[in-house]
Amino acid sequence: MSLQDDLNAVRRNLDELTRKVEQLERKAAGQPPAAGRDTPPGPSGMVSIPDTPYDSALWSDSDDEGLGARDRRAP
Repeated sequence: MSLQDDLNAVRRNLDELTRKVEQLERKAAGQPPAAGRDTPPGPSGMVSIPDTPYDSALWSDSDDEGLGARDRRAP
């Protein structure tokens, strides 16, 4: 394929994508939005994360990421 053929193929695909998006927009405009979608989360949807450190016991049996288990040696 030549560069011109590639560009023509990209242009056709882009045109088709544009048509499909326009169809979806028209279809979505005729339907009410689903509950809970396309709406920003309210204050009740916020999750607060405390600044206090985690309990170190949570990580007592975990592996060091990328290093493997503490009691084993690398090959």
